[in-house]
Amino acid sequence: MKKIIMMLVLALVMAGYAQEGSIKPKFQAFSGALLKLKDSDKAGYLKFSLKVDVAPWSFQAIGEVRSPTGDTESIREALFEGDLYAVLAYIDNSPVEVNGEEYQVGLFDIMLYYDDEPTTIRNLKFKLLPPVDDDWSKSGLNDALSSGSLLGNIWGGKYEKAITKASADPMDKGKLKALKRKKSAPSEESSEVSVSEKKKQRMKDMADEDDQPKKKKKKKASRSEDECDDPEEALSHDEEEKISFTKT
Repeated sequence: MKKIIMMLVLALVMAGYAQEGSIKPKFQAFSGALLKLKDSDKAGYLKFSLKVDVAPWSFQAIGEVRSPTGDTESIREALFEGDLYAVLAYIDNSPVEVNGEEYQVGLFDIMLYYDDEPTTIRNLKFKLLPPVDDDWSKSGLNDALSSGSLLGNIWGGKYEKAITKASADPMDKGKLKALKRKKSAPSEESSEVSVSEKKKQRMKDMADEDDQPKKKKKKKASRSEDECDDPEEALSHDEEEKISFTKT
């Protein structure tokens, strides 16, 4: 019960901030190569899907898109020719940290641009993907959806400059692969170092084992030589024989 109350209070606080203009959306563009289009039974609309699962993103957005002209075929052509891209709007207020990686869960809107012209989007839904598909992350998403709706139409007006800047450098498949390699590199390097150290230690142990018998053998031989060649012991033995002969 306390958790529900806290979530409601947080939602109200965020809503208040949005009304006062304290919350400013941020934007991230994604290449059309990451989009998938499907036929829809609604005239002039196509179903679209955008799925990204590389930190700081782990979500899927689905909805329906309509081109400025209402021609579905023009949307397909724009996707094929690279003239279609998506811009995600999010609130950067509470990133979720999982296994040392931060994920943005404050998503609240998305726009598909057709030849730099905004399309019409409807029935938009966001789904968080692992590892941020837990209740806490979902509560952050719901808070952002509530607060973002209070901002009204963000696609243009005072946010146009930020949208244009994001659109100039969209995230594509190549950049996502580079991010994956970069995030996996430290663990691979650590593993290589660990294997190298183990090999060095094993070689050292083998070398110590090879030297061990030689040292013992040499020590034993040294004792034998000392026993046979000690002049004091030899003199003592001659004196004993001489004394014995004199007594006789």
